[in-house]
Order: sequence, then structure tokens, then C-alpha cells
Amino acid sequence: MNLFETKNKDNYVIIIGCGRLGANLANTLSDNDGNVLIMDSYKDSFRRLSSTFGGLSVVGNGTDLDALNNAQIQNASAVIAVTNHDNTNIMIAQLARDMFHVKKVIARLYDPERESVYQELGIDTICPAILSAKEVDKLLGKCGKQVQA
Repeated sequence: MNLFETKNKDNYVIIIGCGRLGANLANTLSDNDGNVLIMDSYKDSFRRLSSTFGGLSVVGNGTDLDALNNAQIQNASAVIAVTNHDNTNIMIAQLARDMFHVKKVIARLYDPERESVYQELGIDTICPAILSAKEVDKLLGKCGKQVQA
């Protein structure tokens, strides 16, 4: 069965990396009737997907051009790189944006010092360290307001 026979081509998301974050994203998109393909180098990683996952899971390397072509990356509306390696994520993001002209590309980065460099390259990033710090700051602000009230 062709991936594009059953779901909307305009909302085709490729996720590279099936760790906790990648699996969670894939499950959420699938549960919302999204057209999602998740790729990981290790078949065992797919055990994190829910039993109701309705997308495709593909064993492959997200930096391999053949694997990306087989995943029909040129039809993707978004590519999300969430492997455990910053360099891999940024390479995937650059390939998706520059070679395959994917409009929405997101890369997870663990090192917050790299974030501004990649944003200058036009690649959207998420950085767990920065997101966590902002959330803690927000929670501390709420806590401080409750004490003063």
C-alpha cells in the first residue's frame, strides 16, 4: 500500500528518531489522523510507539539520501529531527531544507550554545535545556506571586 493512498499528502510529517520525544510526537500526530512516517536506525526503538499508531515506521538512517528518498521526503510538509545527537539532527535539517526543499524543518538540540547558530541558518530548533529553564522560571514566578498575595 502506498503511503499517500490513505492520508492527506499536504500534511505529511517525517520524524527522524524514535526515542521518547519522537515516539510521543508520532503517536500524537497519528492519533490526530496525521500522515506520519517515523524513521530510526534501530528497529527496537519502535517499541515506544503505541499499539494504535497508524503511521509508518521505517528502519533507516536519517542522513542517508537513499533512506530519505525512500521515505518520499520531497512530499513532506515537515521534517522533525529528534535523534540523540545534535550533529545528526542539524545534518538532517540541512538536507531536508537545502536538498529537498521541505518548508518546515525542526531540529532538537541539546547544546543551547548552538541554538543561535542554527537559527541564523534558518533552521527552527527546540532545546530542552532552554525550554526547561523557561518553564522553571515561570513556575518560580507563580510561586513568588502566591507568596506575595
